[in-house]
Amino acid sequence: MSDSQERRRDRRVPVELWIEAEAGDELYFHRAANLSVGGAFFDKTIPEPVGKVVQLRFALPGGGPEVTCKGEIVNAQGFAMGVHFMDLAESDRLRIEELVKKLGGDT
Repeated sequence: MSDSQERRRDRRVPVELWIEAEAGDELYFHRAANLSVGGAFFDKTIPEPVGKVVQLRFALPGGGPEVTCKGEIVNAQGFAMGVHFMDLAESDRLRIEELVKKLGGDT
């Protein structure tokens, strides 16, 4: 099983939240369509090149501190892209995991 297939095994939930992505002097806001412990999927966006690493910052529904981590663009097609969280703090991973459970993510 490839690394990208392994990542897809994380339970995903549909969300509507904005994620800030910064790379050098570029700053973008992307709308996440779904979220998992492993990453997020952005739709209706101009995708970044696969392999590009960006600094991510976003707030989870329900409040709490902002999540910050690096993310690698792992797929891009049309007006959508997937990003893999690279250095997610354990406390943020647990918060995302709880959100996924609360929202009933199964796949």
